[in-house]
Amino acid sequence: MGKPFPEGFLWGGATAAYQCEGAWMEDGKGLAVTDLLTAGSRTAPRRFTEIIEEGTFYPAEIAIDHYHRFKEDIALFAEMGFKVYRMSISWARIFPNGDDAEPNAAGLAFYRKIFEECRRYDIEPLVSLMHHDTPLSLARRQDGWLSRETIHAYVRYCETVFREYKSLVRYWITFNEINMTANYLGDIFGSGILSNGTRVLDINLLSDESLSPERETRRFEALHNQFVASALAVKLGHEINPENKIGCMVASDAHYPYSCNPINVLAAQNSMRKLWLCGDVQVRGAYPYFIERYLADRGVKLEVSEEDARILKEGTVDFYSFSYYTSGTDCVDLEDIDTDSGNFNLGSANPYLKKSEWGWAFDPQGLRWVLNEIYGRYGIPLFVAENGLGALDQISDDGHIHDDYRAHYLKEHVRAMADAIEDGVDLFGYTWWGPIDLVSASTGEMAKRYGFIYVDRDNEGKGTLKRIRKDSFTYYKDVIASNGACALGEKQRE
Repeated sequence: MGKPFPEGFLWGGATAAYQCEGAWMEDGKGLAVTDLLTAGSRTAPRRFTEIIEEGTFYPAEIAIDHYHRFKEDIALFAEMGFKVYRMSISWARIFPNGDDAEPNAAGLAFYRKIFEECRRYDIEPLVSLMHHDTPLSLARRQDGWLSRETIHAYVRYCETVFREYKSLVRYWITFNEINMTANYLGDIFGSGILSNGTRVLDINLLSDESLSPERETRRFEALHNQFVASALAVKLGHEINPENKIGCMVASDAHYPYSCNPINVLAAQNSMRKLWLCGDVQVRGAYPYFIERYLADRGVKLEVSEEDARILKEGTVDFYSFSYYTSGTDCVDLEDIDTDSGNFNLGSANPYLKKSEWGWAFDPQGLRWVLNEIYGRYGIPLFVAENGLGALDQISDDGHIHDDYRAHYLKEHVRAMADAIEDGVDLFGYTWWGPIDLVSASTGEMAKRYGFIYVDRDNEGKGTLKRIRKDSFTYYKDVIASNGACALGEKQRE
């Protein structure tokens, strides 16, 4: 088999500002919509509160205090051997209201220190410009991304950070999981649309009311505005620094037909169009052929001006990055089917796959399938921007966290990537989601832990915030040091 991972492959980890930084109003930072999400669980939905409620716990207030502990955390990432650290800039830390006359100097200084710390360890920063955190002020004043004015504010923010960090950052992502905007969770996570009335975020249910044509239309209008903003940012980023590589990022769970019944096959094909819609616009520079029927089935009418069409064509991305955690199946011919397939309503449970404690199917082969499908469609470099396992980790009597299940998950997905590379896929990097425990976006918990590094903090915000290396820390260190060969070597011995 040899060494399928290319020389210089970017191994690392990924975080998001509102899930790890804390310091939610420190040093001039403004609030983002995601800061005002309460704690929840798999069975108790998170709530969005437009104002801070007294006595309510907001995990983002402190999160894991990365704002004050980033040097310690980056040193641990360096110890694992990270080649890349994918992180996000909080727009509201740079422009507290989203469109202030001047940027917040303290915010600019904070991220400069992070990037300089990364460079000290030869870690390449990969920066998401927006990761689910529309400035709250823009949401309140102009319904977030439903307003064309938000495009201009975003592009100005992008220009500010492109110029400020020109010598420190070469890899950028315009919007994290941009297709999130197209579902009801996207009202808060994706776009800050307050007029749709979404205040309870149930990760398992999509109510009929939430899918009304009026609400759907607002979401797709907001998504279109984000497409335009992304294209303008890509063009601007290339003008400011021709060496910049700027990508899209799409939530890319695999969807299979539950059976070979043709109606299930067609349903799975339609589910995958949620990915192709965003990829086609951002990679090919135009809406796909199926867009008219796709929107009509949802009662959505979308007008695209000639000027917007030109902008989309001129602002295509350099690489396609995506998240992959699990897969789902589409079943429309049977009623009595288990639909407990994990977060975000991924469809019917696959009887051939095991599930995590949060209902996510363990499907490393799905990653190989998705890599081949995406690369076959677009033919541009790919980057796995999120992949990981959330689990209930326990500190053993010996003071250690023995998480062999996480190492196993990693090993199998490394093998799947190696197979995809041998298939001919151009894959240049991989960042594990949450290399250090952080606040779960979907449930607001700390108990749903992804990290190779344990953080002493619980669902109620109690704990010392002490960092502890888990057993998987050493395993990922070995994976990186061997450029993936240790996982493949195990495969050859079996």
